[in-house]
Amino acid sequence: MADKFYMTSEQKKKAEERLKYLTTVKRAEIVERIQEARSHGDLSENAEYDAARNEQAANEGEIAELDYQIKNAEIIKDSDDNSAVHIGSTVTVFDTDLDEEATYTIMGTTEVDPMHNIISNESPVGAALLRHKTGDEVTVKAPDGDYTLRILKIS
Repeated sequence: MADKFYMTSEQKKKAEERLKYLTTVKRAEIVERIQEARSHGDLSENAEYDAARNEQAANEGEIAELDYQIKNAEIIKDSDDNSAVHIGSTVTVFDTDLDEEATYTIMGTTEVDPMHNIISNESPVGAALLRHKTGDEVTVKAPDGDYTLRILKIS
């Protein structure tokens, strides 16, 4: 896991709310389902019990992950500095290979949304763009081969 999780204060608040829900409401619901399933007798052939235990394991895993992210969160501060790409920047680029423009917002791994072109600072494109300026050409090292992007605008 990463040492730092870059997120907005809004995203951190959502993570804290989700963690609270998982540890109070959902954990209690699962314990209740496990107790109900146990009351049905033989646990070796009890699908309800197995399903509840699997759900409990998944819930505890999500709790541990969220807790780690919150404890290691670094809040992305709003910045008007558009001299170089940083986490929180919206960047318009020109793909020289595809001969087309694209706009990406660079965020931390917890806020990625590819359907809305919100990419991680750790993704090949995000990592290539960081710390570069308008007019720079960057090489993106992608799994299916390298390609070049020219930074048109940073906002």
